[in-house]
Amino acid sequence: MAEKKVEKESLTVEALQSELADLKKEQMNQRFAHSAGQLPKTHVIRQTRRKIARIKTKLNAAKK
Repeated sequence: MAEKKVEKESLTVEALQSELADLKKEQMNQRFAHSAGQLPKTHVIRQTRRKIARIKTKLNAAKK
């Protein structure tokens, strides 16, 4: 787990923004699949939402 944390902290602002855009697209696709009843593992929606929040937190910390 420590390796992931170090890896995420070393990302640049541009890389974080790119990853944020990808996660938002993924979240939209998950919402559509869930509403159509095609998402068997609904916990992934929560995981994606939390990943987005973590990235936004890192972006805001980088601004300061």
